[in-house]
Amino acid sequence: MNRHVVVVGAGPAGLAAASAARRAGAKVTLLDAADQAGGQYHRMPPDVYATAAPRLGGCDWWPESAVWSLERHDESRPPRVHVLRGPADGTRRERRTLEPDALVLATGAHDRVLPFPGWELPGVFTAGAAQALVKGERVPVGHRPLVTGSGPFLLPVAAALLHAGARVRAVLEANPARTVLRGWATRPWEPAARTGKAAELAAYAALLARHRVPYRTGRAVVEARGDGRVEEVVTARLRADWSVVPGTEQTLDVDALCVTHGFSPQLELPVAAGCALRDGFVQVDGDQATSSPGVYAAGEVTGIAGAPAARAEGLVAGWVAGGGTPGEALRRRRDRARAFAVRLAAAHPIGAAWPGWLRPDTVVCRCEETTYGTLRRATEEDTSAQAVKLATRAGLGPCQARICGPTVAVLTGRADPHRRPIAHPIRLGELAGDDKESSP
Repeated sequence: MNRHVVVVGAGPAGLAAASAARRAGAKVTLLDAADQAGGQYHRMPPDVYATAAPRLGGCDWWPESAVWSLERHDESRPPRVHVLRGPADGTRRERRTLEPDALVLATGAHDRVLPFPGWELPGVFTAGAAQALVKGERVPVGHRPLVTGSGPFLLPVAAALLHAGARVRAVLEANPARTVLRGWATRPWEPAARTGKAAELAAYAALLARHRVPYRTGRAVVEARGDGRVEEVVTARLRADWSVVPGTEQTLDVDALCVTHGFSPQLELPVAAGCALRDGFVQVDGDQATSSPGVYAAGEVTGIAGAPAARAEGLVAGWVAGGGTPGEALRRRRDRARAFAVRLAAAHPIGAAWPGWLRPDTVVCRCEETTYGTLRRATEEDTSAQAVKLATRAGLGPCQARICGPTVAVLTGRADPHRRPIAHPIRLGELAGDDKESSP
């Protein structure tokens, strides 16, 4: 009987894993909470997607399917996968259960945004949300947006906005040029993660120059202002630790702000599966196997390295999960692609002094409107992370700390364990219903 492999996540890593597992002879069920496969990387307008959609290669494709729980019932096997099928805002979602022979987790990552005064104003977007609107709907978030934060992702976001007709005011990289250049020079003896990276960078630089968009390093937005929505921002020069250089503040009028300070891996399901973490990511071996039997991980949950690395990791994970053997050439390609993650982390670190941007009334948890002052007072009074959470309600809102969790952990010195018995919102009526078993 063929092995049954369940792949959670249909971005570059998940698609590659599903394809490789099928080629290894396994029965594959591919799940994603979105209604289309491809993730953010392959997002495109509906008319284009109809002809350019990623091929699923004979997999059993479950769109609009959210994994709300993983049940570890047998320590020698992968966990049971509990799924809600149907639109996220629907009222009649169906509960299904899968019992795979192997489980591949390719849940990806989301934008990490550090708080600053005014970041909760309408018109302030994560860079990923801004890119999603442009790629999926051809809608720019504003006519005069500013792109700010840290990392190479700032460049494709600015490019997408320019192609959509926006007049991008500037692109601001928080890290000084010296930090960025020193980081990209890390481990020079390793081969480049992907051929064409230099050409890609040159193309972005030429596009910004053609549209007269300034690209500045060592500068960041430290405050957003506006009456009902963002109308202007305050930028400042930063030191290497991201502390503000006094007297360098400048005010710039904008109608939208696109922000990202890197990415946070979505670790709820790996943690629920019992996977060990290392440096904030899922720890895997050379086969992409985690510490949990029968569970593999690929893509940005193992480290932020871009789509080429995610695809290579997904191929290795899929081959092994499906009972096959990946070739050495594939493993070497995976290792070369992963080398990009080392340089990326070194070139675009988050400076430790960023909390200096905050004021007592700065909102930290947007769901519960918890301020920095409230969080600090609770930290001084209580010692446990649970006590601080209950006292401030930070992390108890609809996002369940997915956005504010890493920030709260840094500001309070408490761990952010990503432990949620229910990994995805589920209604009480759905929770009270019965699961339907799904055979491979």
